[in-house]
Amino acid sequence: MTRSGGVSTGPAAGLQCGYGADDDPQAVRANRRLAVETVLPGAELVSVHQIHSPDVAVVEEPWGDDERPRADALVTRRPGVLLGIVTADCAPVLLADRAAGVIGAAHAGWRGAHGGVIENTVEAMVALGAERPRIAAAVGPCIAQPSYEVDASFRAQFGDEEARFFAPGKAGRWQFDLPGYILMRLQSAGIGTAHALGLDTYADPERFYSYRRATHRGEATYGRLISLVGMAR
Repeated sequence: MTRSGGVSTGPAAGLQCGYGADDDPQAVRANRRLAVETVLPGAELVSVHQIHSPDVAVVEEPWGDDERPRADALVTRRPGVLLGIVTADCAPVLLADRAAGVIGAAHAGWRGAHGGVIENTVEAMVALGAERPRIAAAVGPCIAQPSYEVDASFRAQFGDEEARFFAPGKAGRWQFDLPGYILMRLQSAGIGTAHALGLDTYADPERFYSYRRATHRGEATYGRLISLVGMAR
């Protein structure tokens, strides 16, 4: 979803859905309810306390916002649940095997993607009955290569086989293709189809929150977008 609508005000005005944005918690809860009612009315929203890890939580029963486990992906086969991921330049990755009734959602910044959160999410879905060729995935709005400048120490963490995701930038700098890198990891995990929306969070302040943009502008805080996937009962 974009930042349009919602009840938050100030620097993170709009549909701000993250508890770490120095926002009024009541506004965050109201925004989350608005998002749920837009996507799957009556569903229960389940999210995690995101830590840029490769860890996946399996949702057997919904938990409250105050009970969120520390992880960066969720999977379930339970209808009537919406899996929610919040982002502000990192990529939300939503996955589904419709035939098996298994869904997943992952928070994939460079660190999580590099550490295996994509593969771990697919593995967790397979453990619930999904089949890799039937899994479809979408990579949502995230920072795009023209906006993602990194230094040589960042580049050094990736092997030569991943060089195609780095374009030369200014002296000693590179431009990293995060969505392209995530698509490669999804394809390597053997899933059936994967597509990226091609929407740059950094370059579109009217529609998206962006951690890097807020940092460059010296803003006090930044909002979080929410991405949701679920199954009707």
